[in-house]
Amino acid sequence: MPRRSRAARWWGKTNMREIIKDKAVVNDDWTVLPLIEGGAPEAVAVPAGKTIVPLAVWLAQRAALQQRADIGVWIASHERPEVLKEDVAKLPVIAVDFPKFSDGRGYSIAYNLRARLGYAGELRAIGDVLRDQMFYMQRVGFNAFATREDRNIHDALKSLFDFSDAYQASLDQKMPLFKRQVRGVQSQDTSRKSGTDFSI
Repeated sequence: MPRRSRAARWWGKTNMREIIKDKAVVNDDWTVLPLIEGGAPEAVAVPAGKTIVPLAVWLAQRAALQQRADIGVWIASHERPEVLKEDVAKLPVIAVDFPKFSDGRGYSIAYNLRARLGYAGELRAIGDVLRDQMFYMQRVGFNAFATREDRNIHDALKSLFDFSDAYQASLDQKMPLFKRQVRGVQSQDTSRKSGTDFSI
């Protein structure tokens, strides 16, 4: 269970705040439910309304929670997303906690949720989420970001457009830049030989 850091002030939020979703700033009507250290997951009371519960609570109360359409799950950086293999189609939102900005395990969790488990819903980064991380987070599948409240969310939004292209392959672009450039040159050479005009 990750510690509640100074930066992770999203714990147990009940008042509406703003997040970034699908490259826009929107109001967030979900509440993130914390798991108190030492508490029994099966004994946690899950409130009515849109609630993102800890993975341990979902697993302990799955029979009841899967009957609700307003439940999401958040995953700590040390937890494995594979335990949700049978549930990803049911969950409208899955959040991944970054207990500190230097903890990179959340990137692998997000990639596996998208690429291996086929999750197609909202994938949200929570915790110590900073502007400089977000372009790379979206490359592995995140489409929503609960940024730190001590930072300007509108400035953070701009980071998603910091680069027009990326060199490395990832979830959003399967082919690295150098291969795309080589293929582009080959395609143009072939078109010239066939008489196709690519001039503008």
